[in-house]
Amino acid sequence: MNFRFILNIFGRVLTLLGLFMLSSIIWALFYHEHVVDELLLSSVITMATGGVMYLFTLRNLKKELSLKDSYFTVTFTWVIISLFGALPYLFTGAIPNVFDALFETVSGFTTTGSSILVDIESLPKSVLFWRSLTHWIGGMGIIVLVVAILPLLRIGGYNLFKNEASGISYEKLTPKTASTAKRLWGIYVVLTFILMGLLMLGDMSFYDAMNHAFSTMSTGGFSTKNDSISGFSTFSQYTIILFMFLAGANFYLHYHFVKGRFRRVFENVELRTYSSIIVLVAVGIAIIIYREGGLTIEKALRDAFFQVVSIITTTGFATYDYLMWPVPAWTMIFLLMFVGACVGSTGGGVKVIRHVVSFKNVFLNFRRMLHPNSVSLLKINNEVIDDDKVVSLISFLVLYIFTFTLGSIVMVFLGEDILTAVGSVAANMGGVGPGIGSVGPASSYAHIHDAGKVVLSFLMIIGRLELTTVLILFTSLFWDR
Repeated sequence: MNFRFILNIFGRVLTLLGLFMLSSIIWALFYHEHVVDELLLSSVITMATGGVMYLFTLRNLKKELSLKDSYFTVTFTWVIISLFGALPYLFTGAIPNVFDALFETVSGFTTTGSSILVDIESLPKSVLFWRSLTHWIGGMGIIVLVVAILPLLRIGGYNLFKNEASGISYEKLTPKTASTAKRLWGIYVVLTFILMGLLMLGDMSFYDAMNHAFSTMSTGGFSTKNDSISGFSTFSQYTIILFMFLAGANFYLHYHFVKGRFRRVFENVELRTYSSIIVLVAVGIAIIIYREGGLTIEKALRDAFFQVVSIITTTGFATYDYLMWPVPAWTMIFLLMFVGACVGSTGGGVKVIRHVVSFKNVFLNFRRMLHPNSVSLLKINNEVIDDDKVVSLISFLVLYIFTFTLGSIVMVFLGEDILTAVGSVAANMGGVGPGIGSVGPASSYAHIHDAGKVVLSFLMIIGRLELTTVLILFTSLFWDR
């Protein structure tokens, strides 16, 4: 393996991460918080470590990575930024426990939104800003790190990005991958600033609007308030519903929409399925909670749509504790954790397209059984999906279920009840954040055993990197010469 170049890449990433940390100092100065030195020290250590890695690997540097090197690099980049990203929490004393700080950081960068914090508003605003910023960096990481940075390193970053769809191919927006990434980056930034402006038109301050825009567009879910979004106005809640939906949609479709290619957008089978699931499940839940009494039709629909969009996009914001709803309602919420957002979005989870292909494949097999001599092809958006790609997709689903089951068993052995074990694993693998049991939207992960936090942190990373990218490192095939 080309470890010299891998370390060189780590150095670049850490240097950039240290620069991001400096932005938190602005808020510390603005709010007269006594954590400037600690935040500066965190940034200096991160940039110094990155600078040393970069400078000491420049000599005789071979700027090429094999496919095996790329898997190693992508995986450990996320590990390294999580380790150094925890420094602001530790140095400021906001989260003094190492395991808690690491859990919060991994949750931030992977845009999961799980938190060990009980009283969020007691933390310095500069630290809360860093917490939200880790979301935004993580959201960009999926779109930019793989699509933009890796191709510059000549390791086929675009092909790695396509692995998110488990073999479902994607067009390039432009002939050059870097140009494609810039366009996706531009959409991400523009949508973030539009959302900030709208939230400020509502009832949010500039600080709250920025933090919640970061968390929404990254589908992360960290809030600056203990009661998440429930304390903000109806306008802010509807605005966040819309932008969670947009963040959970394929960013390629956003580009085509801007270009006026509306037919390509609205005929996309994944987008139609994604939208249909949201409407059907939200209306179903609204009917259930409305019949319980005490809510107007508008309030029932708003709460239902907010939670459904929040969970399916893996954002994790909350306006209500859905575990207080009747069992059928929160059961549907739990099942949405296994659906996920659209491929090519900032959302996590299994992804809607995988479910679409799986169901289409089942019906295709039925047709072949009834008409064995006919030529039956599986098509998605007028593209033929060959059997190899279908096998790859089904293998992912099997691996996902196996990992979920194994993770749940481990959490039970670590002392969690069945409901909490299942809920925490589903929520963290899928990048959702709040789960069921004792880790619902009105609770935190503070009570989870430190070993359990390590397990869940690992599940966050492998879930965000689509399982195989990480798990392949644990096979003998990877390390064989």
